Amino acid sequence: MLYLGHKLLQYEAQRLISFHTPGHKGKSEFFTDLHFPGQDLTELPGLDMLHSPEGVIAQAQARAAAVYQSDASFYLINGATVGNQGMFMALAGTGKRGESLQGSRVLVERQSHRSVLSALVLSGCEPEYIPSVIHPEFRLPLGLKSIDEVDLGEFLGVHLTYPSYYGTLPDLEKIATQRDGQAPQVSILVDQAHGSHYLHELFPKGALEYGADLVLCSTHKTLSALTQAAMLHVKGSRVPLSAIKKALELLQSSSPSYLLMASLERAVEHALEGRRWELLYEAVQELHRRAGGSLRILNPQDVGTYGIAKLDWTKILINTKRLGVSAPFCVKHLRRNYGIDPELWDDENILFLLGIGNTPEEVEILTKGLLSLEGLRKGITTSAEEIAFEMPLPPGRLTPRQAYFARKRKIPLEESVGKILGESISPYPPGIPLIVMGEEMTPEILELLTRHRGRWQGWEDIGREVWIVEEV
Repeated sequence: MLYLGHKLLQYEAQRLISFHTPGHKGKSEFFTDLHFPGQDLTELPGLDMLHSPEGVIAQAQARAAAVYQSDASFYLINGATVGNQGMFMALAGTGKRGESLQGSRVLVERQSHRSVLSALVLSGCEPEYIPSVIHPEFRLPLGLKSIDEVDLGEFLGVHLTYPSYYGTLPDLEKIATQRDGQAPQVSILVDQAHGSHYLHELFPKGALEYGADLVLCSTHKTLSALTQAAMLHVKGSRVPLSAIKKALELLQSSSPSYLLMASLERAVEHALEGRRWELLYEAVQELHRRAGGSLRILNPQDVGTYGIAKLDWTKILINTKRLGVSAPFCVKHLRRNYGIDPELWDDENILFLLGIGNTPEEVEILTKGLLSLEGLRKGITTSAEEIAFEMPLPPGRLTPRQAYFARKRKIPLEESVGKILGESISPYPPGIPLIVMGEEMTPEILELLTRHRGRWQGWEDIGREVWIVEEV
């Protein structure tokens, strides 16, 4: 019995319309002349070497650098995770000579992907977090608190997520200008995992254009690369190329998949097909026009509120409170009656991710599906006073690296308030931690962990016990 293979066949047979990753949406047009398993190869004569490329891989990476306007671009075959890890490992090496790794302070957006936490463990960097702003209608961390009053000169680097999982963007241009004026030596690292398609005038500018030093693009999320394929782009000399190369050689597989790399090469070319995006953009604007009256959809009018500087229209976030119907019920309706498969949902929000593989016809089906939700209405719910607030941050007692290597023991979850956590706990998706190893459990976080009914990453004994750091 082939368990995984059977499940894959079952899922494929449903023929659902993908509004989730990967960006190619299962369309074979992006993979013509890529043959499996005949081309499931790794480093062989004539095929170059990923960690010291001089031939076809070097040429392909140079093409990516030209398209993204970087000084150098690196193929990643261990996903966006290895990009975040590599950025921090390289950054740590730029600190003052003789300075301990734990003394390398970095300013990090709290709503970072959990791979940033593994990067902190590996690099030893000490994080100070930028709080998020919770949107009062969606009750999600969609905005970023201003750092105008922060002295950037106190940090080795700043790490930002651009865009967020939900398609909201911080004011990167303002932050880069602040860096240039206050502390030009400080590096800006950007997780642009969900923005690898920022190559067209219909989208926000890429982070490199604003002066970022290292930018990670998860090329499979919105473009046509195979799952696990990503890129890391470098510009400027604040972080030496040699440091990036050494970090990636340490972290990445020595047997890279050439199918992944070939899909990266093709994804760059497909991304430049502007007409695809133009037609998709028109269909999305029509969706907002027709469905925006009955549903609360995150839209351009939200820009400039609650810490949201810009918005990516390829992320469609809806809230179902106006209908008086739960989001999971709506998702079942959309899957059963329209064959629509979203990316993510909670009790009251549903997220649909568009990629280069989506078509205007599929967006039209999504539009009809969203309009049909009106028929599920059970009355209009009354909401409390809408006040934005910052996501409460648990007190940090140890760095992630210190907590990771500390002695630990398990205790019942309900007894963990006031204890230092020895594990990071993230609802998944999106993989953004509620509490990070080394932080103290608070009653507020305990309540969230108790109430949340979704899937988790990093929590070994879900809902019952947690690892805490033993007191010395």
